[in-house]
Amino acid sequence: MTDPHPNNSLAEPSELPTPRYSRAETGPTNFYAPGARDLLPLDVAQKRWVEKGIQDVFHRWGYHRIITSTLERLETLTAGGAVDRDSVIQIPAIDGGTLGLRPELTASIARAAVARMGDIYPQRLYYNTNVFLKSDPEHHGRQHEFYQAGIELLGVGGIRADVEAILLMIDCLTSLAVPNWQIILGEAGLSRALLTQFPSEFQTQIRRCVAHLDRVTLEQLPLTPQQQELALCLIDLRGNPALVLTQLAKLELDARSQATIAHLQMVVELLATTTNAQIPLILDLSSIQTFDYYTGIVFEAVSITEDRACILGKGGRYDKLLALYHPQGQNFPGIGFALNIEDLQQVLQTNPAMPHYTAKSDWLVVAATPTATAAALSYARQLRSTPELVRVEMYLDDGDLAQIRQIAIDRGTARIAWVSNEEVKVEALGSE
Repeated sequence: MTDPHPNNSLAEPSELPTPRYSRAETGPTNFYAPGARDLLPLDVAQKRWVEKGIQDVFHRWGYHRIITSTLERLETLTAGGAVDRDSVIQIPAIDGGTLGLRPELTASIARAAVARMGDIYPQRLYYNTNVFLKSDPEHHGRQHEFYQAGIELLGVGGIRADVEAILLMIDCLTSLAVPNWQIILGEAGLSRALLTQFPSEFQTQIRRCVAHLDRVTLEQLPLTPQQQELALCLIDLRGNPALVLTQLAKLELDARSQATIAHLQMVVELLATTTNAQIPLILDLSSIQTFDYYTGIVFEAVSITEDRACILGKGGRYDKLLALYHPQGQNFPGIGFALNIEDLQQVLQTNPAMPHYTAKSDWLVVAATPTATAAALSYARQLRSTPELVRVEMYLDDGDLAQIRQIAIDRGTARIAWVSNEEVKVEALGSE
């Protein structure tokens, strides 16, 4: 549902550091894969904490988890050309076709829904998984694998579904206590309609300039004064929703665009009236998403700090996508979003509720004599059989009592069980 590339940051992204190992230090082969990233135990603990917080919100809203294949047919992943095939990491298939690693989940879930779930709608589905994105040659070494959690609300259109998706994203942000977030709301159909007022040979370039807020390049295009004024207006259609809607009302638009604006205004009003606190909402008609299957509202969650603006997630409405995968071409509306787990993990580092240490063991079981190994193993098994989660480690090496005790203390272990064939002595270390 959202581009997981490190360029999520609105600031210039930094590339992954190249490991500074000489061949002599690493041996004959450097096993570090460009674009790869390992998650160490603390990274995993924090990632799982973020994921659980999001999953709990999804469950409260009545969504059910779906797991789709990591590998898909390339034609599935490109969604009728809406997703750039060059962004997909491709793998030759045995039958001569081409497979790809999913760059996002919406296309895969759309395929699974129409092929496997029948025409029973609405479907409220969520996912928590990895996605992959191929970097261009100019950014060799940039990260390829990312983690996302998101939802797809399939088979229902209209204002209520639009508002549900946005409020669900907001609920995730507030439940995790994400600091300084904003919601940026746009309308893909309206932005597309505005672009059609320009000559076709300039539309792609204008779209790119508007998406990147590139006023300098836009001013250099050979447009008429009226077209130039409209193009610059598109960049400026961003800010307080009431002010932006007032600007839109001054433009000469067709009836369909006017209806879209009315729908957008109703979404803004419902968001304002159905929450207990004022939503930090920005209306942005220059917001153009990476994937080109969006047909209606689009939205982003952004975290703003003193030195960085980070996009935490994106989503939007896609009312023509499911028909691509339906055997009879039957269409169903859809809307969804994805949150970027790693970006959330970074902005939540100051949250005291997030794990900042790996879990400590409750017990260290030690065979006090060389012949007490079987007794120690049995005692450790007994400890692990309790209904509640108990972390029990066996001490596997030889060592004197003081050395073993110090190791347990350094690791924050709560108790040591000194096991002999005759008895078990429990020593509390005061770290409970």
